[in-house]
Amino acid sequence: MSVGRPGAPGGPRVRLVPGALEVALAARRCTTWPELAAAVRECTACAELAATRRQVVVGDAPAGARLALVGEAPGAEEDAAGRPFVGRAGKLLDELLAAAGLDRDEVAVLNVLRCRPPANRTPRPDEVARCRGWLERSLELVRPDLVVALGLTAAATLLGRGTKLADSRGRVHEVDGRRVLVSYHPSAAIRFGPAGQPRSALAVDLRLAATLLGEHR
Repeated sequence: MSVGRPGAPGGPRVRLVPGALEVALAARRCTTWPELAAAVRECTACAELAATRRQVVVGDAPAGARLALVGEAPGAEEDAAGRPFVGRAGKLLDELLAAAGLDRDEVAVLNVLRCRPPANRTPRPDEVARCRGWLERSLELVRPDLVVALGLTAAATLLGRGTKLADSRGRVHEVDGRRVLVSYHPSAAIRFGPAGQPRSALAVDLRLAATLLGEHR
């Protein structure tokens, strides 16, 4: 297998931190979602996360999903259940998806990290770099028409460092041949309350996603 330089066409997009290239190559060898899921569950590239996790949260990838949501990392409830967005933030996400006319069961739901960081801390750059191979391959296998990055960690992972969430909202970004929207994380919507700007912005952005999917169809 020919491996180009990180970020180059034909090569894995990885930052050169220990373990990142190995993950990217392992991910590239997976040709189906079940193969990828099995490989991710065996990952120990981030020693601290592997030692403290209860389960690897691979993500949801229903067949034919046209929309993929990318969050930050599993929380305590996701770590226990083995599924993404099943806690309070997940319930709000489900509510806002339904209000936008989108069915959660038809949406791929992923995270930048597949393991819960201790105490739900923000993912570290080296952890994001190691886990990126799994995220990239997940998106390649799902092949969504549109990706929505939920929160700054996801936005910066997909669009690049220096991304500012507020400045990136409201327009479609073309990234590696994918259409990407940026919005707030549901946890921010909960933190700022029902009348807060993150919740209203997330609702608007999910309606925009539904509109774009309808036009693309």
